[in-house]
Amino acid sequence: MTTGILTGIQRFSLNDGPGIRTTVFFQGCNMHCAWCHNPETIPMKPKLMFYPLKCVGCGACIRVCPTGAQTLCGGEHKIDRSKCVSCGKCVENCFSSALVMSGRAYTVDEVLSEVLQDREYYVQSGGGVTFSGGECTLQSGFLIELAKACRANGIAAALETNIDLPFEKLQPIFSEMDLIMFDLKLADSAAHETWTGMKNERVKENILQTNRLGIPMIARTPLIPGATDTVENIQAIIDFLAPLEHVTLYELLNFNPLGGSKMDALGEENPFACTKPLKKDALNELTEALTIPDGFTVRIR
Repeated sequence: MTTGILTGIQRFSLNDGPGIRTTVFFQGCNMHCAWCHNPETIPMKPKLMFYPLKCVGCGACIRVCPTGAQTLCGGEHKIDRSKCVSCGKCVENCFSSALVMSGRAYTVDEVLSEVLQDREYYVQSGGGVTFSGGECTLQSGFLIELAKACRANGIAAALETNIDLPFEKLQPIFSEMDLIMFDLKLADSAAHETWTGMKNERVKENILQTNRLGIPMIARTPLIPGATDTVENIQAIIDFLAPLEHVTLYELLNFNPLGGSKMDALGEENPFACTKPLKKDALNELTEALTIPDGFTVRIR
């Protein structure tokens, strides 16, 4: 039985494609975006997350931890991340849910049973299921089987991807999709590597090749203050995307600070801890400074 590692399934999602959707979040990503609002999805395997406000100091986790990573010091619960192996034994004994694992294994049938519950909403709204992450294409076998199962039940399938794998690995996945939503975060490759850990030459080439498949695409750029939100960056991306006939929409996504609490729970530093979403005036100034070709649609959300 095919299984995949997911960090969650979110029903009634309104921001992951057209209509009402169920979003399936996959564990694992090959980029490490400094601003990631789903940082728990980056590791390839589930990782321990700790929410101290829920901790009651019972010590049950300390008694079962096989590596001594959990301690109580002056009534404060601490985790030595260098010792933690994310085995999950502490989670199983934490009745207050202060300790949780970022993901777990699911079967295709388990996911499908969740997705099917809202089939009528998909039909009425033009929605469906969206595969997200992390980077869902890293679990290609599970993803393809799941997409086929959804489409066999009349549910449209879309995916969100950083589109940065060898194209021969992406093409079989894309052929099972009704919509592809991809990120092009920075036009300059060196800057792209600085902020995501990966250059962008393959991203751009894959976008061009995907356009030839004839599948509808939505392009996206997160607006990260001090990183991606310059007129020069956005204009360069528009100039690259505008000639592509199957890019139906270019979305500029305002900075999402919700990853901060998850970074805290993972014991990681947050380089954007004090950063706030761009205000309406700044967004208006940005769009007014852009040269947008006729027939090319740009939307901010």
